[in-house]
Amino acid sequence: MRGFERDLVASHPLRSLLRYHQLTVRSLRTAGLSVHTVLDPARLAASVPQAWWLLGRIRPAALFTTGGYLALPLVLAARSRGVPTLVWEGNVQPGRATRAIGRYATRVAVSFPPTLDAFPGNSFVSGTPIRSFDGIDRDAARHALGLGADDRLLLVFGGSQAVARLNGATLGALERLLADWHVLHLAGDDGMADAGAARQALPDALRSRYTAEPFLTDRMADALVAADLVVGRAGSSTCAELAAVGAASILVPYPYAGAHQRYNARYLEDEGAAVVVDDAEFDADRLVAEASTLRDDGPRSAMAAAARRLGRPDAARVLAEELVALAERRDPVSRGST
Repeated sequence: MRGFERDLVASHPLRSLLRYHQLTVRSLRTAGLSVHTVLDPARLAASVPQAWWLLGRIRPAALFTTGGYLALPLVLAARSRGVPTLVWEGNVQPGRATRAIGRYATRVAVSFPPTLDAFPGNSFVSGTPIRSFDGIDRDAARHALGLGADDRLLLVFGGSQAVARLNGATLGALERLLADWHVLHLAGDDGMADAGAARQALPDALRSRYTAEPFLTDRMADALVAADLVVGRAGSSTCAELAAVGAASILVPYPYAGAHQRYNARYLEDEGAAVVVDDAEFDADRLVAEASTLRDDGPRSAMAAAARRLGRPDAARVLAEELVALAERRDPVSRGST
């Protein structure tokens, strides 16, 4: 990731105004015993004075971080220099490193109310910064996708994590799904060949009801607003966007990366805002069964309304206001709200 971040800064249109600094500490990728078992603690220890020197040279008014192991040296250095810090945690269940960082941070912003318990005393609910949905008309978005007033749109996308499971289930269920739904399927680059073949194999009467795209960029907000039901993973941003637009969803949490997505998805399910299916149990038959249950407007509308109640579309503004308040040494703007 650090190479990606360096390249991102180097290619940014405002790169002349941006400065990239890299600490000695590295991401913890190695499982089991290796040379890094010894080197990683040494790198971490060396990064604290490195971060302390860097903050002394830059002299920031405040520090914002999304937590994780790589942020630990910066937060420790900031604390020793009296630089206020704002840590943002996007998942219901924070990782161990972010829990540790939270003890040294000035303030901790969280996306979900249950996460407040992990950071007692200095945390508040901000939500997750997401794209803006302001000004998007649902009727216009649906018209652009060729949908009629009575059509139901099923949107399937896997985010950035492992779409193969979702692709396989969608293509295996495709003809059965199309009896009730128009399907917009974001299959990723690797899934487009199979999606194209599946579309060609459909009966002529159903083919126009299925659209496959590798990704949607500028049109993703329109697709979310237009959708009647969404099938996807359960990353923090996905959950936040589903809540912001008030979309009913079938969530299939990515089973790795510390099972963070499972906790995110279960929170939405407990609030009546989603149905959760474990990755290992998600196949074509299960997709058809869950989609059939939510075909009726009543249950689906109730789920969409529950999702909308959880929405925090102003999260970016809340975080920005809190960070400015820290930088100006003012009282906190947000106070542990739920």
